[in-house]
Amino acid sequence: MTNPTRTRCRFTAQQKAEAVELCLQEGLSCNAVAERLGLPSSSLARWVRQARIDRGQAGPRGQDLLSSEERADLNRLPKENLELRREKDFFRQAAAHFAKEQLPPRGFA
Repeated sequence: MTNPTRTRCRFTAQQKAEAVELCLQEGLSCNAVAERLGLPSSSLARWVRQARIDRGQAGPRGQDLLSSEERADLNRLPKENLELRREKDFFRQAAAHFAKEQLPPRGFA
């Protein structure tokens, strides 16, 4: 059960990068660095895993993982798709409206 009064810590990109570099460049474990810096070890492990993917250093399991850039694209695409569908629907309705105006009136004259 989670503690509802617990606040979530926010870290800057620079703080994350420095912590990741301690793990990757210095060869320290995520637990040791997290304890030294007062970070959650699970967060640091996630940052290190993503840094390895971004650098192309992920092992054989990492072949299907997304880099940060690919992940950003994947998050952007559904919004872009929705916008394009709305534009398509607008132009389809506009074309139908103008086509209706071009047709001769029906019925008896």
